[in-house]
Amino acid sequence: MQTVESTQRIALKNILFATDFSPCSSAALPYAFALARKYEATLHAAYVMPNDADLLFMTPENWPTAMVEEDRRIKLGIEDLEQKLQGLSHKLLTPKGKVVDALIQIIEERDIDLLVLGTHGRSGFERLFLGSVAEEIFRRAPCPVLSVGPHASAKLNDGSEFKNILFATDFSEESLAALPYAISLAEEDQAQLSLLHVVEEPAAGIVDLDAFKSSLLFRLDELVPPEAELWCHPESLLEFGHQFSRPAERIVETAANHQADLIVLGVRPVLGKFGLATHMASTTAEILTWAACPVLTVRGGGSK
Repeated sequence: MQTVESTQRIALKNILFATDFSPCSSAALPYAFALARKYEATLHAAYVMPNDADLLFMTPENWPTAMVEEDRRIKLGIEDLEQKLQGLSHKLLTPKGKVVDALIQIIEERDIDLLVLGTHGRSGFERLFLGSVAEEIFRRAPCPVLSVGPHASAKLNDGSEFKNILFATDFSEESLAALPYAISLAEEDQAQLSLLHVVEEPAAGIVDLDAFKSSLLFRLDELVPPEAELWCHPESLLEFGHQFSRPAERIVETAANHQADLIVLGVRPVLGKFGLATHMASTTAEILTWAACPVLTVRGGGSK
């Protein structure tokens, strides 16, 4: 099985922080700020302005009042953000349009290396960073996405260091796309790196269970080059799921048990223009919702 070169380091020169000025969205700012400062990167902070389509759910007589209130909220949000970013190389952006399309355009035009966002922020126009919108972002974004979910904000971590990193994989090409980031971040912070595979436990008597476990653990061990043991002390973990325990639950539980402060996942890209239109909550989306730490997703098949 192919391993990752230990000398492959991840460079972050441009970081994009997406906000809607809500408390949940703002919970991701300390991570964006700390990472930009640590990597001496430029932080691009973006609020996507609502367009006329966002007003369709209102009656016409409410449009003027809603626009005045929204303009006031945006002005206060920008002023507050500008104050918080003092002393850091940064740019404030206010594009207009659909959230996902606007963010993708910024990523491509400004050569963004990492997108940071809170996954449960919402504005007065119900422009959500959750559910299908968040999933569309991390499946379409051509760069890794660091998502800070609703249960991660309470964790006492300023985002400057990750000491316990959990990389979960199903051995697919898409999931392994995130492995270089897990290894590089572990090396950067001299962190403990845990590699996890969740599999359905075979029925008794069908296979040699001990041999089955040993084979999977060996595959995990092979993923990391031997020299990485000098700085990240990798450990391989095998968890069994069953009909009452979905993979997402096992990953979240394992992260909590190992006090992980970052989960790293490779994700499949969106298929087709309307690939997410009927998509229900995926394993990754469930992890984002329930994890007690941020989740870094790296899109397979075309990530930067």
